[in-house]
Parts: sequence; C-alpha cells; structure tokens
Amino acid sequence: MSTRQLLRWSQSLAAIARTGLGFTQSLYEQERFEEILRVAADIQVAADQGADGAEDAGPLVEEWLGSVGQGIPGYVTPKTAVGAAVGNDRGELLLIQRADSGVWLYPTGWADVGYSAAEVVVKEVHEETGIDVEPVRLIAVLDGLRLGFTRMPFYSLVFQCRAVGGNLRPHPLECADVGWFSADHLPHPLAGAEMWGEHVFRALRGEPVEVLFDRPRRPMWRGDPDQVSGGDT
Repeated sequence: MSTRQLLRWSQSLAAIARTGLGFTQSLYEQERFEEILRVAADIQVAADQGADGAEDAGPLVEEWLGSVGQGIPGYVTPKTAVGAAVGNDRGELLLIQRADSGVWLYPTGWADVGYSAAEVVVKEVHEETGIDVEPVRLIAVLDGLRLGFTRMPFYSLVFQCRAVGGNLRPHPLECADVGWFSADHLPHPLAGAEMWGEHVFRALRGEPVEVLFDRPRRPMWRGDPDQVSGGDT
C-alpha cells in the first residue's frame, strides 16, 4: 500500500467527517464524525511517520476540527490553484525553483477571491518571475493530491500563456531561481514532468491539444492512484 494511497484515503475520510459536522445537529452523529476524524488522522500520521507516529495524531484532529464550518460554507472541497505554462519565441518553458523545497515547476499559486482564474495566472507569473504574460488557453485540470504534488487536496488549472514583456526576477521569498528551459534541457528535480511535460511542449509548439485531465480510476475508489492518464489524443 503506497503512502500516496493512504494519504488520499485519510484526506477523503477527513473531508467526509468535517462536512458531516458542518451539517448535522445530532449529538450522536457529531460523536461518530469526530471518531472518523481521529481514524483519518491516525492513517495520515502513520503514513508519514510509521505506525508508532499515530500516537501524535491529536494536533491534526484539533486542526481539522478547528476548520469545520456550518452549512454550505462547511462543505469540504479541494482548494483551487492555477498554473502557467509560459512559452517564449524560442519554444522554451518558464520554470521556477521553489525556495521551500528546491523543486522546479511552472509558476503556480492559489486562486484569489475576486479574480478570475486567468487574472490570477497573470498576477502569479508576474509576482514570481517578473514576466508579463497573456493567457492563451486552458490546457490541463489536474488533481494535485492524486499526482503527489501535495498532502493538501487541490485542483490545478493550468493555462498556456504567451510572454509579452518583463524581465526575469525571481520572487525573493517564494523562488530560489527562475529561468527558461528547452524540452531537452530541463532542470532537476522537476515535479510531475512525466505527466505534463510532453503535453505542455506540444501546446507551446502550437499543436492542437485537448485539455489534459485525470481519467477516472477503475474501480474509482480503490484504483491505483499512481495511474497516469489524460484527455489529449
């Protein structure tokens, strides 16, 4: 059983329990949902630290309980992030090296309230890299938890973008480095390139591509989370 599979189960159980707590008025159901949260926390901590680590799951339970809302605001869903596959006139891809992990990836960030997804893309790329861009088309909708990008459930909307100005300037807090890279000279470690790399460079070359997405597993719940599939043909 892979760590990624265990984390997915843990996050799914926690979301079901927190959503239930947000809607139920029954004390009996509240107690049952809180028990599910404790089981989910044990699974996640054990996946990270081994079976003995489950003894330290209490803080995670408290964190989850503190995030419970009431009614519709309490319905737990994945967060939304936006990413930018930015190309230049040489067919190179704009990549950043994250300051926290040292991993390379295309510019990405959480969606901000009050902005459209495309507006967030423009803002994030400029803030992280100093490059001004024009969004061209949506090319991917990816499940970050399924791909192992994060332990937090989120969907990533990836836009192909065209560079229209600016100068490379890595964000002093978020980025250790930034640069343009061709398909045969990509930096390492590069997050998830086996999933999106070929698709992104096809889009940058102007080839017709459909939106890449994670195909349903078979069976959906117990299917292999490491399975990679997409929507382009």
